Amino acid sequence: MSRVLVTGSAGRLGRSVVVSLAQAGHEVIGVDTAPGSPREAAAVLPADLTDLGEAHSVIARFRPDAVVHLAAIAVPFSRSEATTFRVNTQLAFNVCAASTALGVGKLIIASSPTVIGYGAPGGWTPAYLPLDEDHPAEPWNAYNLSKLVAEQTMRSFARACPTTRMAAFRPCFVVAPEEWEGAPTQSGHTIAERLDRPEIGGVSLFNYLDARDAGDFVDTLLARLPLLETNGEVFFAGAADALAREPLAELLPAAMPGTEGFADRLTGTAPAFSSAKAERLLGWTAKRSWRTELS
Repeated sequence: MSRVLVTGSAGRLGRSVVVSLAQAGHEVIGVDTAPGSPREAAAVLPADLTDLGEAHSVIARFRPDAVVHLAAIAVPFSRSEATTFRVNTQLAFNVCAASTALGVGKLIIASSPTVIGYGAPGGWTPAYLPLDEDHPAEPWNAYNLSKLVAEQTMRSFARACPTTRMAAFRPCFVVAPEEWEGAPTQSGHTIAERLDRPEIGGVSLFNYLDARDAGDFVDTLLARLPLLETNGEVFFAGAADALAREPLAELLPAAMPGTEGFADRLTGTAPAFSSAKAERLLGWTAKRSWRTELS
């Protein structure tokens, strides 16, 4: 059994990651300034990881085999742009610095699909669809810029410290278990509303991921990290279908101007974001769909 330290353990994503890792047999340590970390965590510590000394202190105290860094200001424009950028980038740097300095063997950093740049006020056009990890990143606000910087920070440390195996993942719009029952999502809408009103889900290209599948992804990535040829890989993680009642070939051009001429490649229930790399290198695919989970 390995000891895994999860930052942001009380968050929408963090709660399910903690539960999944604990169920897989890991000893999970939760770190979060907010209450609400699952009871499946063996221990929980409130800590301000934007302070480098505190980040070192936490990792030195628990000496984890792996760190999963999820803590962040997770919603764009929920804080000032300056605060969002400062906090998220400082968190990523401090966690990477403390983990490598103290000999943590594995490190996973959470990024975001928004680094691709969709939703930009001046318009956005994909280079191709479906979107994969090779698609150019075009951040336009402090949140998605901070997530791209977090990826680059991880890769910088991966080059400098190859003994710590690292990766980043870009989880699609995370749906917590209670949100299938009608609780509001992070956008404030219910899942049913996102399905019934394509203009809501269309802003994010109808992407989504059950939080439990995200937990399974993290567990799989931790197991496969030492086997990856390249240190510092980046992965999309999304559901195998789109959060839409109609094919995206029909919905996307109206919901997201700029996708005309590309959307017709998305046939049937196919999503706009591809998780093919995760399937190829990790053997992971999402198990849950809104069609099976929505009450």
